[in-house]
Amino acid sequence: MKTSSKTLISLFMPILLAGCSVPGSYLTVQEGEKDPALETSSTDIISKINLYQLTASEIDNFKTPEVIAKVNPQLDKEITEYEYFVGSGDILNITVWDHPELTIPAGSYRSASESGNWVHADGRIFYPYIGFVEVAGKTTSQIRSDMTSKLSKFIESPQVDVSVAAFQSKKAYMTGAVNTPGQQFISNVPLTLLDAINQAGGLVGEADWRNVSLTRNGTEEILSLFNLMQKGDLTQNRLLQAGDIIHVPRDDNQKVFVMGEVNDPKLLKIDRSGMSLTEALSNVGGINQVAADATGVFVIRTSLDNSKVADVYQLDVSNSIAFILGTEFELQPKDIVYVTAAPIVQWNRIIGQILPSITGFDELSQGVDTIRGW
Repeated sequence: MKTSSKTLISLFMPILLAGCSVPGSYLTVQEGEKDPALETSSTDIISKINLYQLTASEIDNFKTPEVIAKVNPQLDKEITEYEYFVGSGDILNITVWDHPELTIPAGSYRSASESGNWVHADGRIFYPYIGFVEVAGKTTSQIRSDMTSKLSKFIESPQVDVSVAAFQSKKAYMTGAVNTPGQQFISNVPLTLLDAINQAGGLVGEADWRNVSLTRNGTEEILSLFNLMQKGDLTQNRLLQAGDIIHVPRDDNQKVFVMGEVNDPKLLKIDRSGMSLTEALSNVGGINQVAADATGVFVIRTSLDNSKVADVYQLDVSNSIAFILGTEFELQPKDIVYVTAAPIVQWNRIIGQILPSITGFDELSQGVDTIRGW
């Protein structure tokens, strides 16, 4: 992040400085004034970015798609067909009706798990008359059928009941920003991602619920609890399996950097409901009415296009109605919001603002909440 962010700033800042040669930057130099920045061609730099105008006719192209409630037929099918397979470490409760000598009573001082049949590491249990029985990897119905068949050689028409007294062989793991992280045993009741979150006591206040990771067999999948819990998108839910790891990250990386001619430049944290461009500008006290160029409000974002370094979005707020457009533009983590200076401001003033931004960027990335004194 540090390297790419430095590169992004160093590539974009000359564009801001060389405003007379870059459409949309609206930065000019007073007549008779010279500056070395104008002598550096920005053609190569321009080719490395995508520049977009946030206008009324174009804003819909940049809006975050609306999340709608969805059903999850695949999950419904998995839950309907779900069966629990016994494994090593489980404890079985086996009852043979009318044959109390074969049934270990639980009693008032022993639980069903304490009086049950432990599944050994080799996947077997020992039972009177029939000896060792393979049970690992089988359902209780299959075990019941096997034991009935074996016991019928010694008992006429045996009535056998098999249940799991303690589920201990299969676990999922919950880590990160939940109230009670730790292992959760998988039982004969299907355990979904949403169930696991609830059993862990829910999310802590600093949780990033939009980027929850589910790791299964070495493959990571990113899921959004915001879409699931807030918007009802059930396609974000999953039926958990043994060995799954669910990690809820903290929101430490959910930050944007607001720089330039604003009243209180600082690092902002995106809350659970997200943050729009207008919200970010409001949180720093708005743009500086004296020094800012209202036509030059930029959002700088790392580009997903491998051939580009950054996507740059420009909003002209010289008309206050444009702030409405800003409410429709959702910021993403590590976006840089930069407000350019007005033409009357000297170039050394602008350079004096930018250099501390570049040198202090490492500190911003490490969590410094506010950078002042620009």
